[in-house]
Amino acid sequence: MAKAFASQGDMTDKKTSFTEVGEGLYAFTAEGDPNSGVIIGDDSVMVIEAQATPRLAEKVIAHIREVTDKPITHLMLTHYHAVRVLGASAYGAREVIMSDVARAMVVERGQEDWDSEFGRFPRLFQGHESIPGLTYPTTTFNDRMTVYLGKRRIDIMHLGRAHTAGDAVVWVPDAEVMFTGDIVEYHSACYCGDGHFQDWPETLANIAGFDPVAIAPGRGDALVGRDMVAEAIANTADFIDSTFRPAQKVAARGGSLKDVWDAVRAECDPKFADYAIYEHCLPFNVARAHDEARGIDTPRIWTAERDREMWEALQG
Repeated sequence: MAKAFASQGDMTDKKTSFTEVGEGLYAFTAEGDPNSGVIIGDDSVMVIEAQATPRLAEKVIAHIREVTDKPITHLMLTHYHAVRVLGASAYGAREVIMSDVARAMVVERGQEDWDSEFGRFPRLFQGHESIPGLTYPTTTFNDRMTVYLGKRRIDIMHLGRAHTAGDAVVWVPDAEVMFTGDIVEYHSACYCGDGHFQDWPETLANIAGFDPVAIAPGRGDALVGRDMVAEAIANTADFIDSTFRPAQKVAARGGSLKDVWDAVRAECDPKFADYAIYEHCLPFNVARAHDEARGIDTPRIWTAERDREMWEALQG
């Protein structure tokens, strides 16, 4: 029997958690669904990742209101994907921050990504009628910028390409805590359909160089303690290598996309088959790995139509 397309078969609501990862710092997690982060400053709040819809964003806001009544003034979006950004309007933040590259990707492929992810994640897009349109930042940066919430310093940086070309991380130096977006995952498959496999390990090493005491990852549980942080970074690196290395070998001998699929499954299934959204991600990961292994540096734009064609070719 053919597998349900992407996450269309996953319609069960997830239990949310709101975990303190440092003083005034929280990770909103939901059993493998997209995470958000919260930074409470002296007089205001920054949220990292908006969620897919205003309805989902309200769940994050409800947790915030359990711990502070300070206004949400800043919204930081680590990359352009629809499930991360389209809930932005709910926060009423005066500043919406992205990297220059992430904003350019909204312009280049934001609508196509919205249409694509709408088809992949029907549960996440319940209440989509309230999305006012594509999310654009009010503020962008190139390599890094610093925001102060009162005396609390927040460093926002591009440490290299990984999950997308425009990935950013958020570092809170007084607590030694980092919010990594989808560069780091924990017991959740990495989505690599718009990724850069050959750059990703160096970007992970750059994150590890900060020696964080905690990380709020893109998906999965909050990572509290250096041992858990190191485990998650190493595991993410293994996932990337286990996907790309077989693709390189197959591409070097002129193998087909289906050959790559078989090789990647043989390498990844024994280690990662029980991870959240594994079967969803795998076809997209294989398609991108096959492209990059053949020298295609810029990920091709996913459309709803391309999604279905690729899925049927590999998962049908």
